[in-house]
Amino acid sequence: MSELDPGELLPSERMQTQALEGDVTQIHRGHQYAEAGDTFTIEDIAFEVTDITERTLGDLTDEDAQAEGMDDLEAYRNLLERAHENFEWDDDSEIVRHRFEPQSNDD
Repeated sequence: MSELDPGELLPSERMQTQALEGDVTQIHRGHQYAEAGDTFTIEDIAFEVTDITERTLGDLTDEDAQAEGMDDLEAYRNLLERAHENFEWDDDSEIVRHRFEPQSNDD
């Protein structure tokens, strides 16, 4: 287990704020950026990475998009196309889902 810079996993302030608010509970990235059990801290709130899963873009659902703070899969797809130059959605493109949750203060 290691302590991550939150910007490595959640590359925008918007996503970090949404994680604090509980609106973002996972992120898909092109590569694996963490291991299950790794932690990161945003504004004194510690989060733990709870699951790493290899997937493809074609596996994504509206529920996945909503867990990343978007309204639905179409909005998520549009965001990716705006954020990444020369991005083309390919259902077979491999991605990695990183799920996380706030750590409990209970010992």
